[in-house]
Amino acid sequence: MSANRGALLTTIIHLWPYIWPSDRGDLKLRVLGSLVLLLAAKLATIAVPFTFKWATDALAGHGTAPIAASDWLLWAIAAPIAMTIAYGGMRILMAALTQLRDGLFAKVAMNAVRRLAYRTFVHMHELSLRFHLERKTGGLTRVLERGRNGIETIVRMVILQLSPTIVELALIVVVLIWQFDWRYVAAIIATVVVYMTYTYHATEWRIGIRRKMNDSDTDANVKAIDSLLNYETVKYFSAEEREAMRYDRAMARYEDASVRAYTSLAVLNAGQAVIFTVGLAAVMVMCAFEIRAGSKTVGDFVLINAMMIQLYQPLNFMGMVYREIKQAVTDIEIMFSILAREPEIKDAPNAPPLKVTAGTIRFENVSFAYEPTRRILKGISFEVPAGKTVAVVGPSGAGKSTISRLLFRFYDLSGGRISIDGQDIAKVSQKSLREAIGMVPQDTVLFNDTIRYNIRYGRWEATDAEVEEAAKLAQIDPLIRIAPKGYDTEVGERGLRLSGGEKQRVAIARTILKGPPILVLDEATSALDSHTEKEIQDALERVSRNRTTLVIAHRLSTIVGADEIIVLDQGEVVERGTHYALLAANGLYASMWNRQREAEEAREKLALAGEDVDAPNRNPPPVEDAISAAAVAPEAPLEAPADAAE
Repeated sequence: MSANRGALLTTIIHLWPYIWPSDRGDLKLRVLGSLVLLLAAKLATIAVPFTFKWATDALAGHGTAPIAASDWLLWAIAAPIAMTIAYGGMRILMAALTQLRDGLFAKVAMNAVRRLAYRTFVHMHELSLRFHLERKTGGLTRVLERGRNGIETIVRMVILQLSPTIVELALIVVVLIWQFDWRYVAAIIATVVVYMTYTYHATEWRIGIRRKMNDSDTDANVKAIDSLLNYETVKYFSAEEREAMRYDRAMARYEDASVRAYTSLAVLNAGQAVIFTVGLAAVMVMCAFEIRAGSKTVGDFVLINAMMIQLYQPLNFMGMVYREIKQAVTDIEIMFSILAREPEIKDAPNAPPLKVTAGTIRFENVSFAYEPTRRILKGISFEVPAGKTVAVVGPSGAGKSTISRLLFRFYDLSGGRISIDGQDIAKVSQKSLREAIGMVPQDTVLFNDTIRYNIRYGRWEATDAEVEEAAKLAQIDPLIRIAPKGYDTEVGERGLRLSGGEKQRVAIARTILKGPPILVLDEATSALDSHTEKEIQDALERVSRNRTTLVIAHRLSTIVGADEIIVLDQGEVVERGTHYALLAANGLYASMWNRQREAEEAREKLALAGEDVDAPNRNPPPVEDAISAAAVAPEAPLEAPADAAE
């Protein structure tokens, strides 16, 4: 129980700066106004049973209402109607004050929800690539969604339900001591204690069921998103039935957990009703005996009944509030754990911005490991001179893509140093570092928005004319022009409405628009047919002219003109030189080149025979296949964890 209290207290402590924001005086006034309305509403609530009692006594001929003896005749005639009207008026006032309080506080609650959701969203982007590779996107978005709803629940419940309930319970106890005696208070306190004890234990039981329901809900959501994002793959392998069964199994677990959750809620509600009804019957029997003894009136009987019914509402709210707060804490505990997680990559204190004067990149004895027991890069050193193009090739697992991740500082080095124009990238701000580098990845993922939006992502302040000029340089403008909506064409989830080549050219246009002094091309033409590849390659050469360019190459035909080629194998530089120098050395690079030339000759023969050589998956084999076929290198270790591999 202490652990649960600690979790709730920690949650409230985290939320308090958002409920009482130091920089928002208007929201503080709303909080104070809500508290004033809360007290007024509860006073009106307590007055309702008294007007009911006075109306009943007036109808029964008892003078229990406060009135002078000289006005008795007028009272006898008008009192029942007046007290009935007063009863209705108090109920209206109670409801009006409560709704006004809720409306006044809504701005505070939703501002807290928005600010915390914003903070979590920003923090998720600050966390490392390693964190995101270990998570599933569908599960992460579900955490954000449920956490956001949980924040709203806690903020509203604590201020709008828990506080009013405590105030109302205190007022009811005072009234009972004043109007009745200690026996009634003792009976009611006993009812409250038993009620809350039962509610606590039943709710704790339900929390475990709720967690299982949430887990199964998240699992089903992740499977649905994963399957829909891989729509084409599902179709390729005729796996619709298998995917549907996989999703249905997850939903079956959710169904079972949900049934248990609803059943447990029924048990909780039934138990609460029984406990309260026993307490209600006990105090009413006590009052009935006093009426028969002549010490109480029928109005007192009505008053104790109305007060108990009045008590049931906050008691019921207390049970509901406890359940909702506990469930909300369960929903947002993962969100808070994410917020508590420190980013793996941080800027150094007062880190200056990177100043690119020439654009020289230097790797100096760089070592790196995703896991301590498995080194990926083993003290590699090379330089990409300003304005030159250097290509990195090698088999899968050699460390090619790791080099680009380290240059972007997605990870920190295990040893060595990477510098740009002599500035250690670990000592400059990450924002300035990434602004200076343009990236065209092998696997392009687009936002579910328009083509214009995706190209403009490279430089948000760019004009439409600049966006269109970048598209022309990337050889995609003619294709966009023939679309009905042109640049306002929606690309779909992850860009699935575009072909692989179109997506790649949008990525190239995006980088062209960014106009960085340093380019990183991760096999930027891998998704293109041979004709378009030549056009894009020409465009990339124009764009990279006078820019420092690092090419992560899988097809050697794209890097023939590189100023230097670095050949990696098992995390080490095994060869380096120009294309022709490496061929003359007749080593690993020459073996890869010969293997790919054989593949291209085979493609030419197929073309002469009328085969579609540019069909999907008929591109020249990547370096990895060339290495395997040449059998000139031992099996390389994996470059990254399974979900981070190239």
